[in-house]
Amino acid sequence: MKIDVRLQDSPYHFVGTNDTGNEVHMDGSLDIGGKNLGARPMQVLLMSLAGCTGIDVVSILEKQRQHFSSFRMEVDGERTEEASAKPFSHITIHFYFEGDLEPGKAQRAIELSMEKYCSVGLTINKQASIDYTLHVNGSQHV
Repeated sequence: MKIDVRLQDSPYHFVGTNDTGNEVHMDGSLDIGGKNLGARPMQVLLMSLAGCTGIDVVSILEKQRQHFSSFRMEVDGERTEEASAKPFSHITIHFYFEGDLEPGKAQRAIELSMEKYCSVGLTINKQASIDYTLHVNGSQHV
């Protein structure tokens, strides 16, 4: 896997491009002189985690013949200060489903993703703990 990242605009606007030409824009915050022309790199990391586990969960639920009309995730990342860096120490993914879905099967799909399939999560959890909540049709199940 290879990604190309280039400075697009001074001082901190970068564009990352994958091998098929898809782009991700990243920028620093206004506090440090950025221009808000993209997501912060740590936000992109949380998006990557949600995207990875989301793909897994949808795939597993399709195999289980579970049907949902909508699916979204919210990700909360807590950071700690270590010297000059602020790595994540704890991340919570909130899964929200609507539709004809068995909560137990959704929970199992999430667990399989987090414990076995999501490469991003398996990489991040060496530094930060990751947990989740599950909400189906407005009710919390985990």
